[in-house]
Amino acid sequence: MKIGTDIVQINRIEKSLAKFGDKFKERFLHPEEIKLAKKTESIAGFWAAKEAISKALGCGIGAELSFHDIIIRKNHKGTPIFVLNKEAQQLHKIESSSLSISHDGGFAIAVVAITLKIESSKEYC
Repeated sequence: MKIGTDIVQINRIEKSLAKFGDKFKERFLHPEEIKLAKKTESIAGFWAAKEAISKALGCGIGAELSFHDIIIRKNHKGTPIFVLNKEAQQLHKIESSSLSISHDGGFAIAVVAITLKIESSKEYC
């Protein structure tokens, strides 16, 4: 199991939204997420979630995983979940995952736990 966490100041996101407007959201959110995240706290939570996911996968946001490779959704109970686009799914091979997002006191935090599929042909330490 791999775990990732991230925390972000909500006012940092507010400043970026004030300066860049919708372009800021479009830089890291999928159109589906833009519809879902109405409040600045939620947008900050999505930022933290994507960073936490990239940390759990051990690659960070970069060549192996971009912000747009990750889509945050809510299940039928309103719990946050995530999916990867097809290319990222093939690369990272997630078996199961759990995502928690929270915000309070001017901060948004996300924690993710990911279990990866083990390929029998690979050697692991």
